[in-house]
Amino acid sequence: MTDPAVSHGSALPRETPLAARHRALGASFTDFGGWSMPVRYTSDLAEHHAVRRAAGIFDISHMAELTVEGPGAGAFLDHALAGRLSTLPVGKAKYSLLLAESGGIIDDLIVYRLADERFFVVANAGNRTPVADALVARAAGFDVDVVDATDDWALIAVQGPAAREIVERTAGLGGFGRPLADLPYYAATDADFHGAAVLVARTGYTGEDGFELYIAADRAEELWDALTEAGEPSGLVPAGLAARDTLRLEAGMPLYGHELSLDILPVQAGLGRVVAIDKASFVGKGALESVVAADAPVLVGLTSEGRRAGRAGYAVLDADGATVGEVTSGALSPTLGHPIALAFVSPAHAAVGTELALDVRGTRIPATVTELPFYRRTK
Repeated sequence: MTDPAVSHGSALPRETPLAARHRALGASFTDFGGWSMPVRYTSDLAEHHAVRRAAGIFDISHMAELTVEGPGAGAFLDHALAGRLSTLPVGKAKYSLLLAESGGIIDDLIVYRLADERFFVVANAGNRTPVADALVARAAGFDVDVVDATDDWALIAVQGPAAREIVERTAGLGGFGRPLADLPYYAATDADFHGAAVLVARTGYTGEDGFELYIAADRAEELWDALTEAGEPSGLVPAGLAARDTLRLEAGMPLYGHELSLDILPVQAGLGRVVAIDKASFVGKGALESVVAADAPVLVGLTSEGRRAGRAGYAVLDADGATVGEVTSGALSPTLGHPIALAFVSPAHAAVGTELALDVRGTRIPATVTELPFYRRTK
């Protein structure tokens, strides 16, 4: 299978159905996972603060969507993924992992149960092909159909304290299967937008309350415009990948290719809770049941003073100046006002409160192991 979501050689990155809207808004673009995506519209900081204080609207149509349908769907996903999906109630969502036989992480996913025999799997854009290939291969022997429906969908996120009121007052959007006020976190409901079916999920990647709206690709511009108009009184702003990255970092959420990879086991990334190790079998279980090396690095949060932030690839040092780990993501936190980072360090240096240092271009910057997340919303 050829992955249209990944650019090869001189191939141009794909555009989402909302590309024209982003250009009209003056967005700067970057190639992300084989897609041309808005990295910012005005200011990274302004977009970040808008999400924390009011709301931001994001185009995340680059994400991959697959449907899993049939009498064997629940049993199949129990086999294919690390979590237990067969007991997921209809209308709920679950964060899970797709593992290799080695126990390494092929991708992290969100799985929605739309009906007794129908699930909706959302994967990262750059992993569309490996996820689709793995699920199709693992479906052998199960009464289930796996379909890559990525090109059918657009996905718009509205995130921030004002998100619910904005979605609720969006003109033309209604027919909610459940009132949004009653919709729990990691749950979804059907809705209608001028005759188009919409899946509204109370999920997100910012650490704030928010909603992700799935709609047919050819109706995306119309929904974006309606959400934008509804959000104007509340201070809604379009937000790009730069703000999305600092928001998710403050919330301690991992990013594939940084904190997650085929070389990382779930327990190393603090995701042991996601794995239903008591299931009879699933792909990767054998590897996870073997003994993990005592010195295998583990993911921690680091905070430091000043303005100089550690970046991905920077070394983490102990008191003697020896390298004990490496930063995977880092930034000057717009909300907290000081540098934060995620890093893999040796277990001997992973306890909260441990004093370490970052090698920031030859300068040792003191850093402290900190409990995650760095930021947690209060309501």
